[in-house]
Amino acid sequence: MKPMPPSPRFTRRDFVRAGSVLAATALNSAAPSHGRAATAPAAAPTLRPLLTPASKFRDVSRGKPVPHTLKGDALIEARLTPETWRLEITADTTSNPALKEPASLSQPFTLADGTALDLPALLKLGQQHGVKFLKAMQCLNIPAPLGQGLWEGVPLREVLRLCGPMRNVRRIYYWGFHNHDPKQLFQSSLTYSQAMETPPGELPAFLAYRLNGEPISLARGGPVRMIIPWAHGFKSIKWLQRIVVTNDYRANDTYAEQNNDPEAPLKTAAYLDELPAKIPAGPALQFGGLVLSGLSGLQRVEYALSRSNAGPDVPERWTEARLEPAPADWRAVLPAGVASREILGFDPKSGQPATWPLRYSMISWSASVANLAPGKYALRARAVDLNGFAQPEPRPIQKSGRNSLDVREFEVV
Repeated sequence: MKPMPPSPRFTRRDFVRAGSVLAATALNSAAPSHGRAATAPAAAPTLRPLLTPASKFRDVSRGKPVPHTLKGDALIEARLTPETWRLEITADTTSNPALKEPASLSQPFTLADGTALDLPALLKLGQQHGVKFLKAMQCLNIPAPLGQGLWEGVPLREVLRLCGPMRNVRRIYYWGFHNHDPKQLFQSSLTYSQAMETPPGELPAFLAYRLNGEPISLARGGPVRMIIPWAHGFKSIKWLQRIVVTNDYRANDTYAEQNNDPEAPLKTAAYLDELPAKIPAGPALQFGGLVLSGLSGLQRVEYALSRSNAGPDVPERWTEARLEPAPADWRAVLPAGVASREILGFDPKSGQPATWPLRYSMISWSASVANLAPGKYALRARAVDLNGFAQPEPRPIQKSGRNSLDVREFEVV
């Protein structure tokens, strides 16, 4: 068994010709399969669109009823239409003896006094301070990404600056609509510096109102949701309606109380597509999947193919796979009217990405192996980040961002 070497120079067209097909179903094939064909030829690996259609994102929304299922007057009462959406920004007045000084801001925005921020005001702010970024959405504890989109909105810092000078603020709490049951409240938080002091060249936390060039649908968390580029999806709160500045040093994230790490950034990780349980001998085995570039970036994707009955002392042989290249013409990828040079992470002159893949985004990868003898096999895939850490290192706790190695077992017959 001799793996095919990776191609040294590869274009997106070459990637497609090598056995990938563009699929409008986006991430459907990346989701765990509930049933596999008994015997079937292994399909060529799927090259997904870089932008997942909004309707194709996997949904992990919470609430009873789920907010995006509301209709008619219930939507209006919940302030989940573009016309009724409002954002309150206040200071935490909770009595806590551990806090020596309460937080305060000069100009709160509330429903009670009619000053809560509406969507036209946010869009106007976006005309001067708007940002766009390509980001994959990944849940902390789900073994496949939910989708990837071009998100557009206003940095959180610009919204908070509307409140004037602040005092004694250490953390920013925020949450969205989840009916009137306090037990269903889903909330998250950032430190003040994460919100206000983004390093040059890094990506800010922002309030998003467009996805792939269109208003964010209710199903995707619209009219406005928080987007935290470096974080898992639980930080990117949907149906955003409330921001509270506080002197409390503790994270208030709902996930923090469930043995999760609320500050864990996105982890670089490779995901392997499903394979049939039995594959006929003869044609080269073609396979692939997705890889997400997390905080530590991506160096390469590797795969290891071994006999299923190999003993524990047999070392795994890892071989580099092919990465999907950056598009030569981003006009064929981006929504009409959006130029790549306007997007964070792209060179403003050339319109090409400064790194590939873009940090916090995902791309496809593929590989093939010829001349497999009949028998049972186990296929694994892993990502190696720019520090040289191979997945699942360096995180020993999967609750800080699941990144265990994907494995597919099959038989060549």
